[in-house]
Amino acid sequence: MLLAVPALVTACRLLDTDGITPVPQLLSFLPWLTVPAGLGLLLAAVARRRGLALTAVVVLAATAWSSLPYTTWTTIGHGLPVARVRVLAANVEFGQATDALIATVRRERPDLVYVSECDRACGRALTTAFADELPHHASVEAGGSEGSVLLSAHPLRDWREIPATMGMPGATAEIAGRSVRVQLAHPMPPLPGQVDVWKRELGRIRDFAALRTGPTLIAGDFNASQDHAAFRAILRDGRLRDAAWAARKSRAATWPMEGPVPPYVQIDHVLVSDEFSVDDVRFLDLDGTDHRAVLADLDLRGER
Repeated sequence: MLLAVPALVTACRLLDTDGITPVPQLLSFLPWLTVPAGLGLLLAAVARRRGLALTAVVVLAATAWSSLPYTTWTTIGHGLPVARVRVLAANVEFGQATDALIATVRRERPDLVYVSECDRACGRALTTAFADELPHHASVEAGGSEGSVLLSAHPLRDWREIPATMGMPGATAEIAGRSVRVQLAHPMPPLPGQVDVWKRELGRIRDFAALRTGPTLIAGDFNASQDHAAFRAILRDGRLRDAAWAARKSRAATWPMEGPVPPYVQIDHVLVSDEFSVDDVRFLDLDGTDHRAVLADLDLRGER
């Protein structure tokens, strides 16, 4: 078992598939699977079982290689900068971190705020608190985890929603004369028995991204990490970059921030098209939620 689990999960990662339960769940632990793989190598070496030791070396090397921080080519968006855009993505866990988010928004002054698990009370609190600074919004009004809101300092039009179990609102923002598609992401998590739903909802985000013809920002709680094939398909088909990858912070964990287990996976992301260059990304703690928020400083570039 010490080698079987790392071997199975790493093989799925290298084959670019999320497989079936328990593979999608275990892919979130991919870097940590180097521990049992290393222990398996140690035990095989102590037992002087050369064949098993060689197998363990291969498994450990493949797991370690797959666990390296993701990087992206440094890409400077074409054209001169026309606007600085600060994006904040936060999951407030059923609205429990609303007060902490309000304080964070007042301190950080983002231009776009993507809020997942924002129930009706959360939505009212945010739109009231930032009626002047972030007067435009698109939302899915619902209770518990199903509600979401996208707040903007820039005018929004063409409101839309990607069909999903939990709210995924979007719109088009007018920023410095450019039309920017802004979309909140919050698909179902890959729970046992829900993996097909998770894949389907991530697939809808991928389909949306693939249709892009101009500047695009997709952000939120993706319930998927860089090690999940369904997430990488969004980047590939949408020709998008993860801002954290561009800032060389692709292994900074954002979940879970509560409970006995330390945070071990990055499932909260800001994805950008090549009309944006990434200046910096920070991860912020919010009281009341099990997620870190993602704050990205971007430059929107003009047309060629």
